Amino acid sequence: MTQNEIASVVFESALKIHRRLGPGLVESVYKECMYYEIKERGLHVEKQKGMPLIYEDIQFEVGYLMDLYIENQFVVEIKSIDTLHDVHLSQILTYLRLSESSLGMLINFNVPLIKDGVKRVINNKRKRVEPSKEKENGSKMGQDSK
Repeated sequence: MTQNEIASVVFESALKIHRRLGPGLVESVYKECMYYEIKERGLHVEKQKGMPLIYEDIQFEVGYLMDLYIENQFVVEIKSIDTLHDVHLSQILTYLRLSESSLGMLINFNVPLIKDGVKRVINNKRKRVEPSKEKENGSKMGQDSK
């Protein structure tokens, strides 16, 4: 299944849940419902997926917990708050980078219309190519453009 197809399933699931439950519940309720809906659609989904944190030379096994990780490629972060802030976007971007995923969704269920609470998030951070490999590959990635 492509990431865009997964994104459609995630949005449709969020819409269904929001129509039935509405805004105002705690995050854990929406997370459980999303887990159930996505699993019912036959997708592999992990809840509270732990990601290691590496600090200096120490690796902590569970440094971060992604709300939902779907098909080993798509991150979903669920909120039920008044307003999304930059820190929430930073959080999902961190999860995308750590999981080496390129697409995810930040969903705030505490809104009158769910479409206003859904943010599609793209991880466009690429690994830097070593200068010697740039010449071999004819690539300009990693060069500063002024």
